[in-house]
Amino acid sequence: MEAVLLNSYEKRAAEVRMAEIQNQCTIFLGQWKDLSYLEGVPSEMLEAEVQQLSGIYNGRIMLIDSCFRICRDTYKMDEGKTIVSKDVMDCMKGEGTSHYDKKNKYIEVTTPVLEPGTGEVKGVMLVSMTTDGISDQVEFLREKGQSTLILIGVLLAGAGIVYGTTIVKPIRRIRHLVEGVTEGFEEGRVEEYTFTETKELSETLNVMLERMKTLDESRNEFVSNVSHELKTPMTSMKVLADSLLAQPDVPVELYQEFMQDLSQEIQREDKIINDLLSLVKMDKTAEHPNVQTEQMNQLIEKILKRLRPIAEKADVELILESVRPVQAEVDEVKISLAISNLVENAIKYNKEGGWVRVRINGDHKFCYIEVSDSGIGMKEEDQEHIFERFYRADKSHSREIGGTGLGLSIARKSVVMHRGTVKVYSQPGLGSTFTVRIPLTYVGAKEEKKKL
Repeated sequence: MEAVLLNSYEKRAAEVRMAEIQNQCTIFLGQWKDLSYLEGVPSEMLEAEVQQLSGIYNGRIMLIDSCFRICRDTYKMDEGKTIVSKDVMDCMKGEGTSHYDKKNKYIEVTTPVLEPGTGEVKGVMLVSMTTDGISDQVEFLREKGQSTLILIGVLLAGAGIVYGTTIVKPIRRIRHLVEGVTEGFEEGRVEEYTFTETKELSETLNVMLERMKTLDESRNEFVSNVSHELKTPMTSMKVLADSLLAQPDVPVELYQEFMQDLSQEIQREDKIINDLLSLVKMDKTAEHPNVQTEQMNQLIEKILKRLRPIAEKADVELILESVRPVQAEVDEVKISLAISNLVENAIKYNKEGGWVRVRINGDHKFCYIEVSDSGIGMKEEDQEHIFERFYRADKSHSREIGGTGLGLSIARKSVVMHRGTVKVYSQPGLGSTFTVRIPLTYVGAKEEKKKL
């Protein structure tokens, strides 16, 4: 970069000097009215002016007549000799020339001597000079440039060290916090707002820490809930069994009643375990579901047929609305589990004489399944958490209604496995509507990454 700049400067300086000499020669010759000086007639005034011009540029001036004879040479070396060169010949045609020889370090400028009035070329004025002055300036600039570059380099290195040290400190603090997280979750927030970069990093880490905190709390709550849910039926069964053992002569009717209660608790325990196993299986098979093309209308009819006895027992009417036939690529077991849980939930949280409406529709890209009910509904703050494991919106009646609190979590997991979405719209006392949207064509995780 430095060499390019210096070469450019040297070339430009030479061009300026040549233009300056050519301009001075043109002015000088323009004032020259008597050309007899070219024919050997002495003129002290012209001699003095030529010497002065030669001294200004510390160069050599030669006056050449139309016969290419050197009639005046300020160096007194070649007077009377003939000079034939391309520059002189071009100048004899009325075209002034300029030439810079970088290798030999000299400038040569020719200017035509014109006869006043006619403009006829009568000779040539040739000026040559060394470029030592320009070379000295270039060398001076080169030395200064190197010194400047060294100084700039030192300053930049110093600034880099200072800046690096300054920016490394907050990053080091952030790193210590991350190390603390890897060893065991660390409370607190990252507040490093010194630079834009550290601010953005801090905000990203804070979001991550909040998510980790939420996941940690969710995991602890999940373990606690699982323990509680599994322990409750076991406690009930133990109480019932102890009651039977404590009485030597138990009436058959009481014995049958206790055994029926034991059977119900065992069924409840079995359902909790099965739901937990379903969640685990979904986690393991999320990447490889058993996808086949299914007639969604027929699939939902089968689900409702299976759940109709439960609905009739709860005095809830099941309604199916098929807007149009829909065919989709789904895992029958997983999607059936999702729809069953949604419909079963709608039945459980309904009221006597209520209804559950299942509506199926589709377009060129998606299948839409809508499960609406006339049940108790839910508050807006509950809608954000209903898909969490063991979460129940109506905690006061959860034991009466039954269930494990895993149904909606399983339903959402199944829908997401199909690259679909499930949303809820609800108001207290006005029922709830769950809307499921799944693609007609299944796209696995690997295919989805390829598209991206």
